[in-house]
Amino acid sequence: MEQRTFDTSVTAFLDTLASGAPTPGGGGAAALSGAMAAALISMVCNLTIGRQRYADAESDMRQVLARAEMLREELQQLAEDDVVAFNRLSAAYKLPRVTESDTAIRRDAIQAALRRATDVPLRTARAAGAVLPLCPAVAERGNQAAVSDVGVAALLAQAAVRSALLNVEINLRTLQDPVYLHQVRAEVERVTSNLDAEAEHIHALVLHRVKGA
Repeated sequence: MEQRTFDTSVTAFLDTLASGAPTPGGGGAAALSGAMAAALISMVCNLTIGRQRYADAESDMRQVLARAEMLREELQQLAEDDVVAFNRLSAAYKLPRVTESDTAIRRDAIQAALRRATDVPLRTARAAGAVLPLCPAVAERGNQAAVSDVGVAALLAQAAVRSALLNVEINLRTLQDPVYLHQVRAEVERVTSNLDAEAEHIHALVLHRVKGA
């Protein structure tokens, strides 16, 4: 069975990321950052559940934990999907263009591959952004000893969204479907409309508890 790109040690992954190989790249790194954000939220939930001091928060923490784990799984898969999408786009660019028919087939293949290569980071941005709404409850009611990890999760999720959308933008330059372009632009606007304010709010909540105020 072929090894998945991200089923490897951290060192091996970083070595590959730093190499001249085109994949994994920024899209996979963005998805992995989002997955780490979700994992940190899961960690704080797990450090809260079962503790008598936080018994009143246990039901909420279990719900957050279930959602965080769903997002972590999704983002891990998106990291893999990003590699597949890039490889398909690279293969499309290598198609022959000897005849007019070849050129037309190649053009259509590139456009289809570009859409796939845009959809994946857009889904990554959406999933990473979905980690942020999980943070306030955990910052306010989760284990205070681990509240700083909620702040790290929020920063990673925010960065994952922005990073993924850079990969969206670079593909939009050569996409030719105006309807699809409009849909993507609208989705980018939706995903980013409250992103920074949400992250700032979570940061303030975390600092409040870190300082014991």
